[in-house]
Amino acid sequence: QVHLLESGGGLVQPGGSLRLSCAASGFTFSNHGMSWYRQRPGKEREWVAGISDTGEITNYADSVAGRFTVSRDNTKSTGYLQMNSLKSDDTAVYYCKAVVNLESYWGQGTQVTVSS
Repeated sequence: QVHLLESGGGLVQPGGSLRLSCAASGFTFSNHGMSWYRQRPGKEREWVAGISDTGEITNYADSVAGRFTVSRDNTKSTGYLQMNSLKSDDTAVYYCKAVVNLESYWGQGTQVTVSS
């Protein structure tokens, strides 16, 4: 059974950093790309970043490019989202997603709050 579990969220001051993790199980992680999304208060869920199965290809939303870095460790079946220079507008629940056999799987999300 596919399972994704995010962790690493919390409260951080503007300009600070956090690293989110997404631990995957139930499928061959190294054969699948993964994505990070977020849902800001009162807004729809939006795509943030994606990474290919090998980690060689990454893509970012304009709003986070240059501040966020997506990576993965296939030996640990874990993906990461390093978030630097955080802004209050980055406050959201962050989710990881994997598509396995044409079906999308989501984690439960982790709350990131950027506030002084």
